[in-house]
Amino acid sequence: MPNANTPDTSNLECDLLVLGGGPGGYSAAFRAADLGLKTILVERYPTLGGVCLNVGCIPSKALLHVTAVIEEAGRLETCGVRFATPEVELDKLRAHKNSIVKKLTDGLAGMAKGRKVQHLQGEGRFIDPHRLEVTATSGEKQTVTFTQAIIAAGSRAVKLPFMPSDARIIDSTGALALNAIPKKMLVIGGGIIGLEMATVYSTLGARVTVVELSDGLMPGTDRDLVKVWEKKNAHRFDRILLNTGVTAATATAAGIEITTSAGEKETFDLVLVAVGRAPNGKMVSVEKAGVTVTERGFITVDRQQRTNIAHIFAIGDITGNPMLAHKAVHEGHVAAEAAAGLKTAFDALQIPSVAYTHPEIAWTGQTEENLKAECRAFQKAVFPWAASGRAIANGAEEGFTKLLFDTENHRILGGGIVGTHAGDLIGEICLAIEMGADATDIAKTIHPHPTLCESIGMAAEVAEGSCTDLPAARKKA
Repeated sequence: MPNANTPDTSNLECDLLVLGGGPGGYSAAFRAADLGLKTILVERYPTLGGVCLNVGCIPSKALLHVTAVIEEAGRLETCGVRFATPEVELDKLRAHKNSIVKKLTDGLAGMAKGRKVQHLQGEGRFIDPHRLEVTATSGEKQTVTFTQAIIAAGSRAVKLPFMPSDARIIDSTGALALNAIPKKMLVIGGGIIGLEMATVYSTLGARVTVVELSDGLMPGTDRDLVKVWEKKNAHRFDRILLNTGVTAATATAAGIEITTSAGEKETFDLVLVAVGRAPNGKMVSVEKAGVTVTERGFITVDRQQRTNIAHIFAIGDITGNPMLAHKAVHEGHVAAEAAAGLKTAFDALQIPSVAYTHPEIAWTGQTEENLKAECRAFQKAVFPWAASGRAIANGAEEGFTKLLFDTENHRILGGGIVGTHAGDLIGEICLAIEMGADATDIAKTIHPHPTLCESIGMAAEVAEGSCTDLPAARKKA
């Protein structure tokens, strides 16, 4: 119990409670505070940033940058520049990654303090429609009474129930801990997370096998983009097993023995399970607040991110796919603004996706696969980086830029890029879709030369039939 000189913090009150301090959660809390709402942010980690910043997007990109430099240094030997064979000190590499995370989390803490957003560390669970109980790691409990709330509880890595409990079986968090580099590594799941981690570990010396249940890597991505990556990365893998699942796993002294759906058995030093993420909707007792949650753990929301309980909002992974930080941030802004009484709605025409592999793959808007499935007429325009002076100078001519246009009004519907810095380049296509740009708008926009971004303008010129950086198109009879 608090003494006479200590304020009683066992019961707190606020205008807005935000449950979850990931990118969506802290963005919602900061926006709400900027709009004058007294805000409390509940987060289970001691630092803000959630999975993305602490054990996800940011640390993985730190490692991917280092490994990209290692590989680039090796390729420069053909240019007459030879470096010594890299010697990797895992402790220093791990410390480098952790220092980047700390710099960003410290920055978030400072911004929360500056906005007077109160951060409570602990597990939050709803008691009723206006109260949340927060349990700290010490077991101490606090009750927060709120006028409105935003649920930003995120997601967790999916576990395979037949996997034994063993330190040699890890999820993405364990992979980023970088405890050791195995000789033989199995990645279960050929999606973005699995392949990014495969990129890191193979560059650091591991031989990698990938098992993917579907008929292609990076499901949901256009195959022409993925094929470029596959050709460039064939050297990384002992095997890529498509249409294959893992049916059993046994921990032995020699390693983890895996049995596939094809009946094959093989032993690995390390196994990464990267088969997707599950929403945390059923882990925070939302039903006690009256909020409807699906059997899978998703919460349905309207265009203002409101749940079926008008004063409770939900954002991010918990509201459905795609489970991406940048989607959560924009949803968080909408929810905070709606809670503050502003007229606002989530009305995105596109949400970009990026695989930060080597090379990167980025896409946004409609994909070819989606448009074909909808039987929708479209025009495809491709500019190969083999015709880009900058790409050739960078040794990255394997890439290309693709734009998809509506055949009736010529407006851009989507686009994809495979190549170095594709994730940085995709932003222009995102803006073009949101602005309703057509092929002429993009083609007539003067891009700097020589750059990779001019490949977007040139792809639009291909659509217009005006590109002079490629052989003349054959005239139709």
